[in-house]
Amino acid sequence: MVNPWRGEVAVTLDGVRHRARLTLGALAELEDALGAASLVELVERFESGRFSSRDVLMLIVAGLRGGGWTGTAEDLLKVEIGGGPVEAARLAAELLARAFTVPEGG
Repeated sequence: MVNPWRGEVAVTLDGVRHRARLTLGALAELEDALGAASLVELVERFESGRFSSRDVLMLIVAGLRGGGWTGTAEDLLKVEIGGGPVEAARLAAELLARAFTVPEGG
C-alpha cells in the first residue's frame, strides 16, 4: 500500500505493484537526466501539456528509484506499465504533484 503523506504512488510493472516517490536524490537525478534548468520548469511542462514521452519515462524511473527499485530507464523500456502510456503519464504527473503538495486532510 502506498502512503500519499510520503508522496508515494503505485506503479505496476509486468503485473507487479511497486512503490514510487520522488525523493530529493531522485529529483536531482531527474533534473540532470532531462536537462531541466529547474524543477519548476519540469512542473510547467506537465501543467501546460508540453511534456514528452521521455519526460514521462524519466519521471517514472526517478520515482521508482526513489521507492527502492534498482532498475534503469533501459529496464523500464522492456516492461509493461499497467494502464499503458496514458496511465504512465498520469502517474508521472501525480508523482510531481505529490512531491510538492500535502494530501487533503493534512
